[in-house]
Amino acid sequence: MSALRLCLPLALIGLCLWLADGREALQRLLDLAPGWGLATLGLLNAVTLLSALRWQRTAKALGLDLPRSEAVREYYMAQFVNQTLPGGVLGDAARAARSRRSGPLSRAAQAVVLERAAGQAGMAMVALSGAVLLLAGSDRLAQVTGLSASLWLPAAALAMLPGALALLLASRRGRANGWRRAAQTALLGDWPAQAALSLAIAVLTVAAFVTATLASGSQLPIGKAALIVPLILAAMLLPASVAGWGWREGAAAALFPIAGLDAGAGLAASITFGLISLCAALPGAFFLRRAPQTAPRTSVGIASTPD
Repeated sequence: MSALRLCLPLALIGLCLWLADGREALQRLLDLAPGWGLATLGLLNAVTLLSALRWQRTAKALGLDLPRSEAVREYYMAQFVNQTLPGGVLGDAARAARSRRSGPLSRAAQAVVLERAAGQAGMAMVALSGAVLLLAGSDRLAQVTGLSASLWLPAAALAMLPGALALLLASRRGRANGWRRAAQTALLGDWPAQAALSLAIAVLTVAAFVTATLASGSQLPIGKAALIVPLILAAMLLPASVAGWGWREGAAAALFPIAGLDAGAGLAASITFGLISLCAALPGAFFLRRAPQTAPRTSVGIASTPD
């Protein structure tokens, strides 16, 4: 299975290069604009820092003591592991185990899963907003709402995110189970901060893909990016891959024509985004090297994994 997860991404990328204009895509990669590349790197690091803050708030709401500096360190380590090992969740499992402290592992796992779920909800709201913009037309929406397209997108997403969370997590009749109680406490109980963080992280992630596209020599309109980038990144959730490589490139090649760009442009943009994402996760390698030198704060947990 590990060999499949390593070989499949290479096969998928090769297939995309063969079906699309592979020479053009490779030339775009050779001519990357360093300024836009650095902008993408900065945006992805901001995403990691805000994600760590969201995780810390989620863990705190569930009664776990997680200092902000530790949340940032653990999140970088998880990002690096997820970027370099098959499966895409090993890093998250490790940060759940290390953050449990003296509490139950189930509570630490809930904090990690709910934090990631809030991120997916934020990205879904951005995609929904992009679909509305695409179908209705940004000029028409601006006339109706009095907001420009650049302001309407975050305003709509911010308005819809709490409602979506409420619909998904509202309690049914009868006693709520542990996961539902945890979701109500961590997400609905802190929904203004969760909504703002999730929206900001989703918007910054989409912006990072847009700047990666610019770095590879194409221009992706922000309204259409709001629709297709979440769909491209959702392809990374498919199994049998490493950090979504291959699936993401195939989705980008298929969806970029919606924005009036060719498949080769989507392929080059996706590869650029993936490479810069790996660079953005490299601080996690530094923290991993230092981790064995740090004494664990508690004897409760996984004995072989230092804090």
